[in-house]
Amino acid sequence: MALYFLDSSALVKRYITERGTTWIQDLFLASNNNRITAALISGAEVVAAVARRRRAGSVADPDAARVLSQFRADFFTDIGIIEITTAVIDEAMRLAERHALRGYDAVQLAAALAFQAISAAAGLTATLVSADRELNAAAVGEELVVEDPNSHP
Repeated sequence: MALYFLDSSALVKRYITERGTTWIQDLFLASNNNRITAALISGAEVVAAVARRRRAGSVADPDAARVLSQFRADFFTDIGIIEITTAVIDEAMRLAERHALRGYDAVQLAAALAFQAISAAAGLTATLVSADRELNAAAVGEELVVEDPNSHP
């Protein structure tokens, strides 16, 4: 079993076809027995990303409606959730200052570190999956294992 923490830039690839989509979809295959986790804020971030694409015209209205419906159905069933607690926000503030991250990226990284701590307590290693280069660089600086879905066709 592999453990993956997906930020919203990676999670949206499960629903919107772009570079890395096939690799992300494979992570979710039951036969791979992976545990997929995300921060609670990813729900709002993925919905916002799809809505922005619909407004920009890169996703048709019916497709956006289908994607949003499927995402909402999957979010609390297929994905483990890291709650956004006071401790996560405190860590996010430290990370934002240390790495000059945007606010939500700092929260994503803090949640990924929380998931890694839970994983390490069980003797396992989690991988952060993100298509955000700045977030990935900060995660490496925090000694997380990182995988960029954009490096997969």
